[in-house]
Amino acid sequence: MVALDIDGTLVDRQGLLPSPVEYSIRRVVDAGVPVVLATGRGLFGALPVHDALHLPAGDLVVSNGAATLWTSPLQILEEVRFDPGPVIRKVLEIHPSAIIAVEEIGVGYRLNRLFPDGELQGRFILESVEELTSRPAARVIIRDPDAPASDFVEMARHLGLHGVSYVIGWSAWLDITPRGVNKASALQALCQVRQIDPSQVLAIGDGRNDIEMLAWAGRGVAMGDAPEQVQQIANGVTGTFEEGGTAAELDRWFR
Repeated sequence: MVALDIDGTLVDRQGLLPSPVEYSIRRVVDAGVPVVLATGRGLFGALPVHDALHLPAGDLVVSNGAATLWTSPLQILEEVRFDPGPVIRKVLEIHPSAIIAVEEIGVGYRLNRLFPDGELQGRFILESVEELTSRPAARVIIRDPDAPASDFVEMARHLGLHGVSYVIGWSAWLDITPRGVNKASALQALCQVRQIDPSQVLAIGDGRNDIEMLAWAGRGVAMGDAPEQVQQIANGVTGTFEEGGTAAELDRWFR
């Protein structure tokens, strides 16, 4: 199996997919090896990339591992939920101006306020905080476009809640999922079902939310422009995105 992050690994900050990456992935598919996109994006942000790569029907890991789907016909294979109430209330206590999004897999998001244009995809439903905390969720996203990312690093340190996992994004963005749920946990479950040994998995990523995946995979490769802590956990480091690092790593094994 080849497991690939999307943003910063397959597409750039503008969402553009370089042709060499597309060609390299086509060679993987032609070799009969399943390609699984494993992303922090929600379903509706991941599907266009899956389609742009012309991948065959297959598995898709979204929302940092909180949900695994089969792409055609579209169906949810697994979804892990938790009670979002305690973490939402704690976040707003620490950072009252935060925008809260509670993800509904296959639908969109329930929010207290809208995110900046283009950051989320799907249906948006505005709700009160009481409504947002009223039922289990697969993922909660915390955002403040007017705050520096360092504020969210500090907030994550002070949340101190058990039973959830935190992933800090490149900006003032915080993903919250059930404890132990990440890309690696979702891929491990897939491997068990598909009878694939993790030693036979090549994974490539560039973000903090890829750390568990890169550590778990038989070969976990960090992009050359990934943060140092991501590179340190990986088995190898390829070139930066601009240098075509993703295609270079895939071409080492699939020619």
